[in-house]
Amino acid sequence: MASLLFIIFLSAIITTEAQQGESIVNLGSSLTPTSKSSWQSQSGVYAFGFYQQGNGYAVGVFFAGIPEKTVVWTFNRDEPPALASVTLNFTSDGRLIMQSAQGEETAIANPPERAASASMLDSGNFVLYNSDKKIVWQSFDYPTNTLLQGQRLTDGKELFSSASESDQSTGIFRLKMQTDGNLVQYPVQTTDTSQYAYWSSWTDGKGSNVSLCLDDDGHLYLLNSTGTNIKNLTENGYPTKDVVYFVRIDADGIFRLFSHNLDKKGNFSVLWPSSYNKCAPKGLCGLNGFCTLNDQVANCLCLPGFVSVNPGNWSSGCVRNFTAESCKSKDESTKYIMQALPNTVWESSDYSYLILLTKDDCAAACLKDCSCEAASYRDKYCYKQRLPLRFGRRDLSDANIAFIKVAISSSTTNKIEPLGRERYSRKDIMILGISFGAFGLIMSVISAIAVYKNRVQAYRRLSNGGSVDLSMDVSLRSFTYSDLEKMTNGFKEELEEAILEEWAYSCFEARELDKLVSDKDVDKKQLERIFKVGLWCILDEPSLRPSMKKVLLMLEGTVDIPIPPSPTSFLSTI
Repeated sequence: MASLLFIIFLSAIITTEAQQGESIVNLGSSLTPTSKSSWQSQSGVYAFGFYQQGNGYAVGVFFAGIPEKTVVWTFNRDEPPALASVTLNFTSDGRLIMQSAQGEETAIANPPERAASASMLDSGNFVLYNSDKKIVWQSFDYPTNTLLQGQRLTDGKELFSSASESDQSTGIFRLKMQTDGNLVQYPVQTTDTSQYAYWSSWTDGKGSNVSLCLDDDGHLYLLNSTGTNIKNLTENGYPTKDVVYFVRIDADGIFRLFSHNLDKKGNFSVLWPSSYNKCAPKGLCGLNGFCTLNDQVANCLCLPGFVSVNPGNWSSGCVRNFTAESCKSKDESTKYIMQALPNTVWESSDYSYLILLTKDDCAAACLKDCSCEAASYRDKYCYKQRLPLRFGRRDLSDANIAFIKVAISSSTTNKIEPLGRERYSRKDIMILGISFGAFGLIMSVISAIAVYKNRVQAYRRLSNGGSVDLSMDVSLRSFTYSDLEKMTNGFKEELEEAILEEWAYSCFEARELDKLVSDKDVDKKQLERIFKVGLWCILDEPSLRPSMKKVLLMLEGTVDIPIPPSPTSFLSTI
């Protein structure tokens, strides 16, 4: 009897300690996004519960105690985020459900038999137990984009990347453990064939029921049904104390092994990537876009004559910035040229090919074919293609030259446009052009007048010195050093400039600006605006001069132009 009481007492102590460590979840327990939001593992490394997703909340497993809450498993990842009023209940009848404020229920787990308890394990696996303490459901059986230590990706299963680092919905890349024993990366919505693969373990045919395994020491390898290791993706021997490891197919399509030291705060470290070429994932830049590397950083560009659909999302691809005319169109205002993109490749989807001697012949052949929208030339073979083009990337080791048919009408600018780069409208360009043109024209006139008046005054001073008679025809002639010294009053050009500015400013004050343009017929309001801007721009004090942005706004009439200061104060100092 005493032994039985001791066992009951010991069980109660163990249960109490487990509950305090939050590793055991009892029937009737619940979570809400804004109060008690998760159940943690006993070590405190992992947690199961609510995390913020956009403007709402999702349910999943994530690293606890890390501010960014790195998510390793998500329930119903493509459903809209839940509201803050939702609850997660482990019901008295053993069901794990999410319940809305209106009472609508969504089952998170559907175990084959009634669950009696649940636990967030230190491995990162969230499990449901029956009354015999056997696992009847576990998150490890339904991986999303991540594998944790001790977890396997079994025969026929896949990992799908997330849409972005902050959006856990399904992205555009997948990693599949194929039934032929090969571990392969593909874009989504493609068949499991080599033409779409961009990374492979090259283990096809080396065993059946192959699984991808991750050990506690970070060892990542492929194991067949007989327990034989058929391929090491990483070496073993990484530290195991206070370090956690996981592998994930990231939003950029690269499959990576990460480590995190639990004693140190900071980001996760990458120990191994499936590829060091960040342009390797097919489809990273969407339709009609292509990937380039800049200091090993992937950058997406649009085809010539195309612009980004959504500058904030590379995978959205690019669309034409002009309307393509029909083959039978008689509109002669739109012409086409072939724009070359060297060392650039796309998915092979040609509808015809020719054997031609030169790349120019290839471009000409596509230009003449109204069905041809792009062409590829390599080794005297010319491949004609239709749009859209996909899986584009620039590969400096590939001799392929791509040609894109581009319209050269007045409404088209044939420039390779980076995704996300700000574009100016035609109206903006027209305003800028007119403003700069008008400003340049008026300033040229003022400069000519200034030069003319400066020479007249110089001749007058020289005449007063007896060297030149202004009644004579003024023409080009040579001057001595002493002549120039006399003409400039000891080389005091500043005085001449000041006199010119004073004279111009007096015309401005007297509302007689037409004298500056020899009484020519001009728009007086525009002339006054340009003149005031010019006076502000030639101020001696740099801090008083307007910026170029403000100059453009002034010339457009978007902002008022204050009266510029008089140069009289400058004259008084001479």
